[in-house]
Order: sequence, then structure tokens, then C-alpha cells
Amino acid sequence: MALFRRQTAESADNKADQPEQPRSWIARLSAGLGKTSSKLTDGIGSIFGGAKRRIDDDLLEELEEVLITADLGPATAARLVAELAKRRFDAEMDDQQIREEFARDIADILAPVAQPLLADPAQRPYVVLVVGVNGSGKTTTIGKLAHNFREEGRQVTLCAGDTFRAAAIDQLKIWAERTGAAIEAREPGADASGLAFDALAAARDRGDEILLIDTAGRLQNRTELMEELAKIVRVLRKQDETAPHSVLLVLDATVGQNAHSQVEAFRDMAEVTGLVVTKLDGTARGGVVVSLAERFGLPVHAVGVGESAEDLKPFDAQEFARSLMGLA
Repeated sequence: MALFRRQTAESADNKADQPEQPRSWIARLSAGLGKTSSKLTDGIGSIFGGAKRRIDDDLLEELEEVLITADLGPATAARLVAELAKRRFDAEMDDQQIREEFARDIADILAPVAQPLLADPAQRPYVVLVVGVNGSGKTTTIGKLAHNFREEGRQVTLCAGDTFRAAAIDQLKIWAERTGAAIEAREPGADASGLAFDALAAARDRGDEILLIDTAGRLQNRTELMEELAKIVRVLRKQDETAPHSVLLVLDATVGQNAHSQVEAFRDMAEVTGLVVTKLDGTARGGVVVSLAERFGLPVHAVGVGESAEDLKPFDAQEFARSLMGLA
């Protein structure tokens, strides 16, 4: 069962006097990736100057530099130009054709990691632990996940495990009220691991299907904070040795290549099983998703391109690759 339902296509015969319909997900994704896409399309376009050029070593080097500026990373950029050279060296091409070639190869890199978050019905509740550094968008992501699960008719419990921030607790309460999800929360400063334990027990007693656990933002270079996160995992397993069933690392795309060190730290401490990449609409560094996929191979469950619940959707390799390269 997929996490999200895909939005249906807008009817072609909408009348002009009807209210304006919401933009499709493809339109929101393309707009959200606009800053990164502009950097790539403008950079590649400036190399070609509106004319065709022969693919040679000098041109390949220029293209590689453009790819690196959009945070695809040196290794990924080198791979993409090498694939281009293998197929098209000495060919005459224009910038549109180059972007088509790159989009195809990027989609190939992303396809193995584009996996929806699936809640195993045999695990009830299915426990999802959400982790990340301060400001990555964990609490908002949990709210959006709850929204989409509830849209599917699933029974959801939220656990306000970021007990260090009163604002995070209040924010999650608002999402619970908005989505009709249950919530387990305590006063600021309460023990997060004890709360997670009690939330799991309460969700099980209610027969809820999904338990989404928020956590405090943790810096990967703060050992004591990372150890507290490991404690939450240990405490959950006292009640259910298979929990958490998914550990989602929320990454802020605006940090670019620094996301790599976050994945390394959280993967080792919290056994991260998948990624959610947020704030793609606020950065020209959206290419980092490609370099993360190539280096770590962790599932990318969803990407976020805005503030509304509809702006977090399952990750689709081809949609992302073509939007990244400014292609319809």
C-alpha cells in the first residue's frame, strides 16, 4: 500500500468561471526545483550559446563544472559526463539534447532509491521514528505524513518527542487536531524515551496503525545528543523488539553537500532506513539528492517543495530528473 495517493489530473474542460484548481504535483515539483533547474539550464545554455557544439574534452569539462555548482557532487558529475562521452563523443549537440541525456542518466541513478514508505500491516502500530538536525523540518514533515496517512483512512498516533522545544509540541498538537490523529505529549523537558515508550503502548491499546515519533533536533557532532537518540531506540525495543520499523532522516536540501555528513552520523547511531528531503524550493542545491542516492543508496521516500501538506509527495526518479534539467 503506497504512502500517498497520486493527485488526479485536472479535467481539461474546466470552465473559466470555476474556482482556480490547485496546481498538479508535477507543476509544484518543477516550480520547487526552479532555483536548481535555473542554475543548470542557464549554465548549460551559456556553454552552447544557442548553437550546437561538438562534444569534446573541453566541453565535457565545462559541463562537469556546471553540474558541480548545482551540488550534484564531483563524483556524480564525473559519472554523468563520462556516460555522455561514452555515447556521444564527437557528436554535434545542442543544450536541449544535453539536458535530455543528463536527465536520462540521473533518472537511472535515482530509480533504485525511489521507494514509497510502506507501512507493514503485520506491524501494528507501524513505528516511524523521525530524526534530523535542528531546522531540517522534522515536525512539519511528521504533520504532512500524518495528513497523507489519514487521507488513506489510516489510524495515526503522533508522539511529540521533541520535548526540548515547547513550540514543537504545540506545532504537533495543531497537526493532530487538523488531521484527526491522536497525540501523546508531555510538558517541555520531559524524558523523550519514556514518552516514546508510553506512546507506543497507547497506540497499541487504541489499535492504531501508524505511530509517528518526533525527536529533538540533534547535531551530528554532539555525542551526548546522539546517544539520547540511541536510547529512544533501545527503550522502544523493550516493548517491541522490531521497533522502530522505519527511521526517517529528514534532510534540509539547502545545506547541500553537508547532508552527506548528516547521513553518515545518523545512519550509524539510529540505523536510518530512509530519507525525506525538504526545502527543495528554497535552494539551488537540489542536485544533492542525486549525489546522496549514488553514495548511500538509501531509499528516498519523499521530497518537499513547499509548506502545505500537498507539497510533500513520494519521490519519483523520472519526474525529479526531468524537472531538475528543466524539461517537461
